[in-house]
Amino acid sequence: MFSMFQLLFQGRFLEFFIQLLVKAYVLLCVLPVHEFAHAYAAVKLGDDTPRLQGRLSLNPARHLDLWGSLLILFTGFGYARPVSINIRNFKNRKRDFAITAAAGPISNLIMALLYFLLSNLFSCFKFAPLGILVSFFQYVGIINVNLAVFNLLPIPPLDGSRLITVFVPDRYYYKLLQYERYIIIVIFLLLLTGALTVPLNFLSGKVANLLNFIARLPFRAFL
Repeated sequence: MFSMFQLLFQGRFLEFFIQLLVKAYVLLCVLPVHEFAHAYAAVKLGDDTPRLQGRLSLNPARHLDLWGSLLILFTGFGYARPVSINIRNFKNRKRDFAITAAAGPISNLIMALLYFLLSNLFSCFKFAPLGILVSFFQYVGIINVNLAVFNLLPIPPLDGSRLITVFVPDRYYYKLLQYERYIIIVIFLLLLTGALTVPLNFLSGKVANLLNFIARLPFRAFL
């Protein structure tokens, strides 16, 4: 919130407008795709729970959480409503649970690559007004990378904690889940204080640079 108001007070209206658009876009298009990916993977692997609960949809209203959405608008990070699944419906519980968890971050990485491709495509046209689209696609691509990297952290309730169930014995995993509500509080405190900023920015930067490099390859003759 402070950074956006800082842009406004400094008269950097274009950057302020782009950030505002990006946050609205994240709520309406990015988070719903992430949650839909979880739901789609679960249904394909045999669990019909997400479809019965109306989560097999790209409609933002099906996925957004009020407080999580407000956090995104005012702090830059937040959350959507998690997709409920019943692992008893999976044929291979550990494997399918992990695949379902990975589907969300993977969808973010795919979207990031697509947005970086669009950014590089519009960069080929030497037309100043298109710079707004270039910046917008870059911002959205970076946010998708940030979401993927953050969600892949092996900490409950993030998606990464579901991936480690393949390797961690059930008794240890379920013991860890007992402290999930406290871990959530710690995560938000670390985010608010900026303690996670440096490591997350480092990891996200590496991933974003790689995807941007791949996205530039088809257009390198024009850039």
